[in-house]
Amino acid sequence: MSLDLQNAQLLAVTSIFALFACAELVLGHFFPSSASAEDNRLDVAVGVTFPVISGSVFAASKALCAWLIPEMRDAWADWPWWQMVLVLLLADDLTQYWWHRLSHTSIMWPLHRAHHSAAYMSVRVVYRNNAFYYALMPGLWFSGALLYLGFGWVFVGYSVVKLAVIIGAHSAIRWDRWLYRHRPLRPLAWVLERTISTPATHFAHHALTQDDGIGHYMGNYGNMLFLWDVLFGTARITRQYPPAFGLNDDRRHGPERWYHQMFFPLFRSRRAETVLGHESHTPID
Repeated sequence: MSLDLQNAQLLAVTSIFALFACAELVLGHFFPSSASAEDNRLDVAVGVTFPVISGSVFAASKALCAWLIPEMRDAWADWPWWQMVLVLLLADDLTQYWWHRLSHTSIMWPLHRAHHSAAYMSVRVVYRNNAFYYALMPGLWFSGALLYLGFGWVFVGYSVVKLAVIIGAHSAIRWDRWLYRHRPLRPLAWVLERTISTPATHFAHHALTQDDGIGHYMGNYGNMLFLWDVLFGTARITRQYPPAFGLNDDRRHGPERWYHQMFFPLFRSRRAETVLGHESHTPID
């Protein structure tokens, strides 16, 4: 990605993130009382390392393409924008749906656990995952290849829209409530909540329990498009918000250390009832 593309993407995404973060600050949600010292350390560490990891994956993917298919540089640059968007939806967003869904199995759960260990919803949680979760994410590698093939400004526009949806779906600013409260807007809400991730549907995925008919942490996997959940039968839409978030094992034994959550398996936990230690992994309970 050229410097101009990188700067435009960084400016747009930072502005969206800052807008939601400022709104959370004003409403008293950015520093939730439920955030532990380990939460604060982890959120800061993720904020620092995620740009480095994702940028490194893009660079490695493009370098691999330059080595294997040097004649294909910018070969698809003349495609219509809508064809590029369609490919990005399949190569990035759909693969991320399946990557996320796989992350709720015993094999991958340790790399995704950090995203669910927060007992709060906030923009702070958007990128909160183990470092290897992103280093291995297929969608990032495919996106790097598509940049090499010439998707350029279309990729920037796509990624800005996608990140706006994802940030909005994690933020404590429950913007979709406004749609539910006004009867004339309910048809629009019906379409939106089946198309993109919203706070109500994504909060359900972060719920402490799914026994109340609201929480649905074994579903609602979509990142930008919630449509994937609708198509693959993993959707739950209630227009309600879970009363609590986080993980039951943290409530029983206290939070895992931030570096165990972020850098497992390089660092392993000795806490009781842990998936970040040396024993076999178990999925979310």
